[in-house]
Amino acid sequence: MDWREIDTVLLDLDGTLLDLKFDNYFWSEHVPERFASHHELPLDEARKQVMDRISAEYGTLRWYCTDFWSQELGLDIIALKHEIRDRIGPRPGAREFLERLRDAGRSVHLVTNAHPDTLELKLEQVPIGEYFHGLWSSHSFGHAKESIDFWAALQRELPFQAERCLFIDDNESVLDAAAAYGIRYVRTILHPDSGQPERNQTRHPGIGHFGELTPANP
Repeated sequence: MDWREIDTVLLDLDGTLLDLKFDNYFWSEHVPERFASHHELPLDEARKQVMDRISAEYGTLRWYCTDFWSQELGLDIIALKHEIRDRIGPRPGAREFLERLRDAGRSVHLVTNAHPDTLELKLEQVPIGEYFHGLWSSHSFGHAKESIDFWAALQRELPFQAERCLFIDDNESVLDAAAAYGIRYVRTILHPDSGQPERNQTRHPGIGHFGELTPANP
């Protein structure tokens, strides 16, 4: 990958810049525990109900919507996230990579499926917002990043040149859509969750550490 051919860098948030361990713990442990308590259910049954409902919405905008899940589960989802906000943390080398991109003069944008209230919380906990020229949530466009419609809508607001763009995300379905739209360079994250083993089979080229992508020719 020749950095002289890249003007714009689009970066995902959860699992890319931030450790996905927080989100996986939140949905697999914290929410089921609160759901069990609130609805007076055994924990195993509560976990099954929560996971079944989440699986049914996978890949849709509702899957990422805190308002939807608050209504669906009868819980204040953003309040529950605040309860364990100290678990939110960056992936290794994320801040240093952002600093190098800034120094290299690239146009850098955060492109996330995170709901705006979740995005606000996470950028308060890990203050990296200053490194971006723009913050873009799929909820503003009405389409998840898994849809080509999202990328068309984003380009209407952010007129990037797809052939001179790098996009990094841990979700390969999202990368499929971005590549189909025409983004030339797509890279996935091999170790999005520090609590899980590194992935060794991916459809798109993967990186283990941001140092592998440090812009060498700004």
